[in-house]
Amino acid sequence: MTRRKLSIAMSVSRGCCAVMVPFEDVLSRVRKALQVSPSLLHELLRELHEDNVFSTQYYQSLYKDGEDGEQHLRDVFYNDPEDLARRLSLPIWQNWDISQGILDSVLSKEEDMVPSDAESQDIVPDPMSELLPDNVILEYLDSLEEFIEEDFDPKFFDNFSAVDTDTTCTPIPEDASFPDEVQSRKRKATAWPESPSNGRLPNITPESSFHLSSNPFQHVLRIPFSPPLLPPSGGSPLQFIQTIGPYTAPLIGTVVPTGPTYVIVSAVSPQCVSPGTQIIPLSPADGTVAPPELTGSVLPVGSSSDSACQGLPPVSVDTLSPTKEGNPQKNYDSTPPKTERKIRPEAPECVKDYIHHIKSYMRDVCCSMRGGMGMESHYVDTHLVQRKLLIKSGKNANKCLEKELVILSDSERKKAKLDRSQLFHNSDSRLKQSVTLLGKAGVGKTTFIQHLCLDWASGSLPQFQFVFLLNCKILDLTQSNYSLKGLLFDLSMAPRCKDSDSVFKHILSCPDEVLIIFDSFDHIKDFEGLLQSPAKSHTNTKYTIKQLFSGLFQKEILSGCTLLIATRPKDVLNQVLRKVDSLLELCGFSPEDIELYTSKYFGDASLQESALKQIKNHRYISSLCSNPLLCWTTCFLLEHQDSCNDDLPSTLTDLYQRVTSKHLQLASLENSSLCKNRKQLDIPQLCKMAWEGLENHDTRVNPASSTELLDCSLKSGILASYKASEHQENHFVDLFTQNLLSAVHLVQSKQVNEKMVVANSVVHQKKRKVQGESQDVLQRFVTGLVFQKAADGVSILDSSVNIKAKRKAVETHLESMKPNDLVPARLLELFHCVYETSSAKFAKLLLKNLPDNLSFYGTQLCPLDVYVICHLLQQASALKRTFSINLQDTCIPICGLKELVGLKCIKSFWAHTADTIGLWEDLHQSNDELNLKSAIEKFTLHPFKATQGYHIENLPVLVQIHREKKLPMSEFVSALDEGVPALRHLQRLEFELGVQNGPELFPKLIEVLPSLQSLQHLDLEKNQIGDSGAEKLAGVLHFLECLKLLNLSQNLIGDAGVEKLAKALPSVPSLQSLSLYGNVISDSGAEHLALVLPDMNFLQDLDVKFNKFTDIGATKLSAALKNCTGMKSLELWNDCIPYGVFEHLRLQDPRIRSL
Repeated sequence: MTRRKLSIAMSVSRGCCAVMVPFEDVLSRVRKALQVSPSLLHELLRELHEDNVFSTQYYQSLYKDGEDGEQHLRDVFYNDPEDLARRLSLPIWQNWDISQGILDSVLSKEEDMVPSDAESQDIVPDPMSELLPDNVILEYLDSLEEFIEEDFDPKFFDNFSAVDTDTTCTPIPEDASFPDEVQSRKRKATAWPESPSNGRLPNITPESSFHLSSNPFQHVLRIPFSPPLLPPSGGSPLQFIQTIGPYTAPLIGTVVPTGPTYVIVSAVSPQCVSPGTQIIPLSPADGTVAPPELTGSVLPVGSSSDSACQGLPPVSVDTLSPTKEGNPQKNYDSTPPKTERKIRPEAPECVKDYIHHIKSYMRDVCCSMRGGMGMESHYVDTHLVQRKLLIKSGKNANKCLEKELVILSDSERKKAKLDRSQLFHNSDSRLKQSVTLLGKAGVGKTTFIQHLCLDWASGSLPQFQFVFLLNCKILDLTQSNYSLKGLLFDLSMAPRCKDSDSVFKHILSCPDEVLIIFDSFDHIKDFEGLLQSPAKSHTNTKYTIKQLFSGLFQKEILSGCTLLIATRPKDVLNQVLRKVDSLLELCGFSPEDIELYTSKYFGDASLQESALKQIKNHRYISSLCSNPLLCWTTCFLLEHQDSCNDDLPSTLTDLYQRVTSKHLQLASLENSSLCKNRKQLDIPQLCKMAWEGLENHDTRVNPASSTELLDCSLKSGILASYKASEHQENHFVDLFTQNLLSAVHLVQSKQVNEKMVVANSVVHQKKRKVQGESQDVLQRFVTGLVFQKAADGVSILDSSVNIKAKRKAVETHLESMKPNDLVPARLLELFHCVYETSSAKFAKLLLKNLPDNLSFYGTQLCPLDVYVICHLLQQASALKRTFSINLQDTCIPICGLKELVGLKCIKSFWAHTADTIGLWEDLHQSNDELNLKSAIEKFTLHPFKATQGYHIENLPVLVQIHREKKLPMSEFVSALDEGVPALRHLQRLEFELGVQNGPELFPKLIEVLPSLQSLQHLDLEKNQIGDSGAEKLAGVLHFLECLKLLNLSQNLIGDAGVEKLAKALPSVPSLQSLSLYGNVISDSGAEHLALVLPDMNFLQDLDVKFNKFTDIGATKLSAALKNCTGMKSLELWNDCIPYGVFEHLRLQDPRIRSL
């Protein structure tokens, strides 16, 4: 072996980390995390469990049942930390993208944790984690090459036995010499031991085949080097360590060679080595990377299930270590390490003065809301909801955040509510250093942040010395001449600092006391590569805004500071949101909040009563007011309406037309010199500016516009002025106003043709790039303006402009729509566009073309959405149409669910199980037995597809209601005298929770199955239920008398599980198709199946491909097939059956198939 080959091998070994981090690196990180502070062990495990790195079942397995569970884990940690580190490392390695940040967080606390003297003496550094300098390695390689070519005996390794019970390791002294016969040999080439060849491709070794040598120390070959080549400062010579014995089956035959593997490491004396660190690696071998077999769950196509090709999470492997006898134990002091409190440098007077100055400045700037109302007197404190992300895999996983947000049910949202005081600390009281605040347009994110700044200014956030507020609307993203200091002092909403150098120096000394807020983060365009090329220097190095944000977010600069990012949930932001510590959503107004806000808006009691009465009596306006901005808009209109008898608007277009017209009218009255002919001059120009900004995804107004126009727009409240670094900028005040003016430009401008109007009006069949809320609102406004019937003085359209051609184009497009082809989110937008037309003709056309099965699955429904759907579906009775509606994962409130289910045209519905039970209880408490009976009868579960944990968690409660014929908190309910029809009539159930949640929630499914007596299709593929799960299933199969298809593919079921199943399968007389594809069934399991095949009279198809049985098991099954005249196919191919035997069996019976 030449030096060049060794160098290439080492380079490849080091370079593989770019694709996936080697297992040994992860193991080393876990060792360090455990050694830094044993007191952090429980916190580390809890975080890994919360982020789904550990399943609940695996997490609980780390603690023994009973009160001494934590003591047991503590004993394992102190007695055998290496075993614990290896048990934890494999799932961490498999989920490294998620686990890396958690481990970094634990390791970053090293500065705060000082171990006791006793502990510090026991902790021994791992010699494997220390690398030699490159120049020393090169010198070693030169000497090693010379030794191998001249003095190395190829039979040297033959002297080592594969099983060595010696538990000591005695390195050869440096002055020792090799035998003369070895030194005299001169070899030009050395043949390494070859792998045994059997002519077949190696397979993944089954779990039962893993072996562990009883010797915790590996075979060591001492290679002598001359003293000049030894590392400086008393370094150690090199060793060859054999990681896998030549007679030990490798973990992954396709990756690790079957012969011995040697690693070159630095030799150390026995006195310096902790016995716990010299254990052979379990699974996988040190330095290997994850192969496709583990990371992709890839198996050959051929499963009988219709869900076989669906993408699922990586297969998790059992990480429990085999029991090791005679392992030396290490005694640790059970006292947790002492913590050293960080000593902060005292802030200079100039810093204290600046903090006082910035707090005073924020109290002045953040004290008022829109319309000049005071923050303290008019602010309504809304709740926050903790949200979670569903991390998807695949090439399209990064396209839209909303698809990955886990949509909570109404009952779950109530449980997940938080107060403003819990913004940076959730229920476990851990500080969150990166928090994302989600909220739709108008929900009040900016107002919430302003109130948060007031809280800090008044001393309510003592953990922060500094708060810097950055408005992303006014940040220049194109320039690359900003430093961190300039970002904080020049671009944030902060007063001028006289001694910025001293203040910045103090900020760098205490970064954990700094809060940086990025408001309107959705205004940052082009999120691709947002976290690439982060800023790395605190000095005056110049960066772009994106680079500075990336450096802050990835803790490259000002590490320890807290970030708060406010954005809309529909905009693309996956790169950031996947890595934040906390994901929160700002709730809208509840009915109580609407009443409170209205009473605060109107000071006069009589006006309060009148306004509240009008809002409550108008269902559309009441649903609009769940959005705080639209609630303010409604109150503004009520305040300035000409007469109390004026009708309130019935569409969003009408509302904003009236409000915008009133704004312009009031501004003109204040300054009579402002544009008397505003319709002909001001409005078209303002609308054009709005459209140009919308096209560029920008709210900024061209500063070169007419001064008169800008003044009028500022006075009317259509524009708002913001102070940038060196100048004032004008922006459209909100999304709704800019979109209305843009829609006016599209409708009445002669430069816009019909095709462009259609493109920006109603939704389209073809998939287009998601453009967020702005596009949705623009479509509603364009459709509403084209078909509007507004009274004179209310419309802001120029009546002299002929829009008939554009109206006809939109009308033609609406008539050609096919709602059956739309995804749920686009179907909802079509409902809104049709509603904005206020046309009975288009409403009937929509209802006529709707499919019988309406689905809003996965689309979050707000009160306004529910009202629009109900309003249009109410007219379906005249057309004699009925619908089944899927409301699962829509977050529909109970009141909205009650309204929809009560419609006569709804014959069945499917909503979240907990919300459905809540609806039944609400109807029962109100003594509405008629609607309760109707709601119970309309509820359906067919077909039931469980893809998330909450889909299955509430089913046992539903089964309890079915059996006891009463609701949980009540006595006997007459409407339940026949139980729950949804359970009786369920025919298809797909359990697709995957390898992480499947084993944990499978027992809940077992509770439910006995009540599903009409079930015909049960799909349990890829859930890793194992033999224990198969045994549980066998115990309830006899209840499923109507079952026709049972899919148990890829579930790690072995012979023990198949034996239990085989005994239970004849009790299912109607079973026609059984799939056990991709399990670990060997000859014994195949024999058990063969014995019961003749008793399964209706079985037509059996799939047992890709299992572990050999020609013996295949022959048994083939023989049993002869007695099964009704069977149509038997698929049993796998690579353990000799090809000739398989071909012979197939020739004997053509029903035997391969793929």
